Amino acid sequence: MNWEQLLSLKRFGDTNKRLRKEQDETRLGFEVDYDRIIFSSEFRSLQDKTQVVPLSKTDFVHTRLTHSLEVSVVGRSLGRQVGKQLLKKHPHLQNIHGYQFNDFGAIVAAAALAHDIGNPPFGHSGEKAIGAYFKEGEGQHLKKELSEKEYQDFCDFEGNANGFKILTESREGREGGLRLSYATLGAFMKYPKASLPKKPTTHIADKKYGFFQSEVETFSAIAEELGLAIRDKANQSYARHPLAYLVEAADDICYTIIDFEDGINLGLIEEEYALEYLIKLVKNTINTKKYNALKTTQDRVSYLRALAVGTLIGEAVQIFIDNEDRILSGEFDTGLLDVCSYQAQISDIIDISIKNVYESSEVINKEIAGYKVLDGLLNVLVKVAANSYFGKLSNYDKLIIKALPETVKLANASLYDNIMAICLHISKLSDTNAMLLFHRFKGNSI
Repeated sequence: MNWEQLLSLKRFGDTNKRLRKEQDETRLGFEVDYDRIIFSSEFRSLQDKTQVVPLSKTDFVHTRLTHSLEVSVVGRSLGRQVGKQLLKKHPHLQNIHGYQFNDFGAIVAAAALAHDIGNPPFGHSGEKAIGAYFKEGEGQHLKKELSEKEYQDFCDFEGNANGFKILTESREGREGGLRLSYATLGAFMKYPKASLPKKPTTHIADKKYGFFQSEVETFSAIAEELGLAIRDKANQSYARHPLAYLVEAADDICYTIIDFEDGINLGLIEEEYALEYLIKLVKNTINTKKYNALKTTQDRVSYLRALAVGTLIGEAVQIFIDNEDRILSGEFDTGLLDVCSYQAQISDIIDISIKNVYESSEVINKEIAGYKVLDGLLNVLVKVAANSYFGKLSNYDKLIIKALPETVKLANASLYDNIMAICLHISKLSDTNAMLLFHRFKGNSI
């Protein structure tokens, strides 16, 4: 892979090549990507979607929206620092093509901003709930009506693939989705493969999957334009865009440190115990006098969090630069932080977060409710999608269709497309709206 292709400014529908040196510096193409994401309705819905603690009314606990903004900020720093060093190593990118180090930051920031845009209500338990409906619930009977890969898309419903669909799917009046640059779409794609075969290798790019069968052609066109290395041609599996490693690192840094911070502020993790772990991570940069002057838990945690994030950014940048050749060849098979010198400290922090936060009674109880809510929505709406395809709509089905947004198109051309349209609709719902719709279907509200 080469940077000239990987930094493509091309967008869906372009007939002429976009050159970096011809870009308007006051509104750079990669920065337009950020703007389009942040003004999208799908991004706004993240303000009422679970990060860790579902439906929390506490101001300082993160939602998917605040998490995404913070990941974007960290991603911008990672991209800029990497870009600065890459331009020294490959001066022709700047001297001939006009790329600046801020371009790398803008690409990573935009991709990081969108990294959770495809997540359904109730966090990762929402993904599992959708998958369970098709693997173990009422949706099992649809297996015989779908291809193996189509059925697997639903059984392992994946927020990353759904995010790619949201960013790229054409609909009436919005051809090409948000029409982001291919460089940003490439950086967004952490798992550039289809749902099958499932985890064929231990390579980080095979951990999950990144596009549904409905987006195969779109993904292939983007991968070809970017020159992504082919890992498995028969199964349409590619090497990651190098900047996807930075998007992943930004996410890893934020959920490791900031979810931990939420746990402390909620009282789920004891302050003294928690601060001890954070101090291990920042012992080389902490100003003891300044730290001891801080009087509140929130201020102390905030100070240590800022130092920890800075430490891990520096680690990720250095690992990326040291392994650039292996990353460009597709041989680098792990996340950046998985091989950093603070791996033990990160593992300790994550272990505590799992035990005290992710598995707390508050989180577990609301995830249980989330499972029931999504199962209830799918029971009604997938039946409508199937009946529409088979031409067996009941009067109740017709009422449900009238209540759906105009963007949800159901027809008798493809059962897969009908079901995917329903899953996409449900995935865009906020936690609150998912619950309201569930109660409406149950007849408990109007």
